[in-house]
Amino acid sequence: MAVNTDRASNKPLIERRSIDYIPEAERHGRLFSQFTLWMGANLQITAIVTGALAVVLGGDVFWSLIGLLIGQLLGGGVMALHAAQGPKLGLPQMISSRVQFGVYGAAIPIVLVCLMYLGFTATGTVLSGQALGQLFNVSDSVGILIFASVIVVVTVLGYRVIHWIGRVASVIGVIAFVFLFWRLMSQTDVGALLQIRHFSWSSFLLAVSLAASWQIAFGPYVADYSRYLPSNTSAVKTFFAAGAGSVVGAQVAMILGVFAAASANGQFAGHEVAYIVGLGGTGATAALLYFSTAFGKVTISTLNSYGSFMCIATIISGFKGHLTVTRMQRLVFVLVIVGAATLIALLGQHSFLGAFKSFILFLLAFFTPWSAINLVDYYCITRERYDVPALADPNGRYGRWNLLGISVYVFGVLVQLPFISTKFYTGPLVAALGDVDISWIIGLVLPAVVYYVCAKKWHSAVPDQLILPVEQNSVVQPKTSGAGRAAAQA
Repeated sequence: MAVNTDRASNKPLIERRSIDYIPEAERHGRLFSQFTLWMGANLQITAIVTGALAVVLGGDVFWSLIGLLIGQLLGGGVMALHAAQGPKLGLPQMISSRVQFGVYGAAIPIVLVCLMYLGFTATGTVLSGQALGQLFNVSDSVGILIFASVIVVVTVLGYRVIHWIGRVASVIGVIAFVFLFWRLMSQTDVGALLQIRHFSWSSFLLAVSLAASWQIAFGPYVADYSRYLPSNTSAVKTFFAAGAGSVVGAQVAMILGVFAAASANGQFAGHEVAYIVGLGGTGATAALLYFSTAFGKVTISTLNSYGSFMCIATIISGFKGHLTVTRMQRLVFVLVIVGAATLIALLGQHSFLGAFKSFILFLLAFFTPWSAINLVDYYCITRERYDVPALADPNGRYGRWNLLGISVYVFGVLVQLPFISTKFYTGPLVAALGDVDISWIIGLVLPAVVYYVCAKKWHSAVPDQLILPVEQNSVVQPKTSGAGRAAAQA
């Protein structure tokens, strides 16, 4: 660990890498930073609101808490399996999708990931704008603009600053949440709320879906923040560090949201931040809580903006070839991304709660099939044996378009349509199932099975072992076959 610390201390404050492979000499960091980053990313107001939705939309406290926990564990497992790929490959998550979709074809899910980032950044900016508006006694719109400015600065600085903010946010978040829980418990008869039990499958599965979708949505970028860890970092330990941080942080936040909504008597919707902060008191205490609320959103909003930048760069590099992103280009990318999210936040701030619920549930239709295909291929078909240099070559091993991966992905999206229940779209089988949305389960299981069966028969040739780029000044290079060495040197 001392070596890793020395490496980190020699790195510039502003990250110079973008979507590049991270050479071993530049690897640094500790597993504990994965735990703190993802706990800090989840101990925040949007997670509170997500938990509250389980009650606001008809569930009771007892079954909502159980449903949310089940969803956290299921979705968190998917998210953590993606995280474990980071140290091994040293690449951003979505570039690895070129193995399953082709160098050009990977742009299909990546475009949808960009839309996800945009939506999550916008919804987080709405809540942060409410907090900063109260803190500085300005309008919510001005608060949104202040928050957007902070996100631009942190995103441009990059990886090291994001992890540092994650650690600070974890500490501030724990203190704030302990205090809010204590205040809530002193004002609310928790035992009485837990005794009210009216189980229904629709409300219970809504809670499961809310938590699962929350966790699965991290999948497309979680490896972006574990790729700097040394390549010999245990995949199992990475899985538990990232997964535990995310599951614990989200469940704690959602528990607070459930109890807050249950005791709000209809005052929660439309005043989410003010109501949560009001639990803690007024004056200086409220000011500190508003600051904590806004700061807690910095981590996750920066992750979304950073991930969106990485995805756009990945799309361009796929069609253009190797892409070197200058600091000025990085700033322009980030300004465009955060600017678009801020515009959406300003336009949609007054209809936030309903739109957010529909948004996060509808997202599952597009990201569960991608997760299923990526994870089955990595762990069951190729078994971590990627040809990393070939990921940048449209004429190489993975080709321009992988019809197998694309076809299964499209199938995975379409097969969910009869089971989706959102304001955007409701499938024909939803009513027959008692208004229960099971689309995300279908979208995980069926594409995984279909891809596994088809890939066993028609998958392109898999390398004998992982092929990494040749690193300058390396003492030992990865042992590869003749074809692998030729690809690595190309």
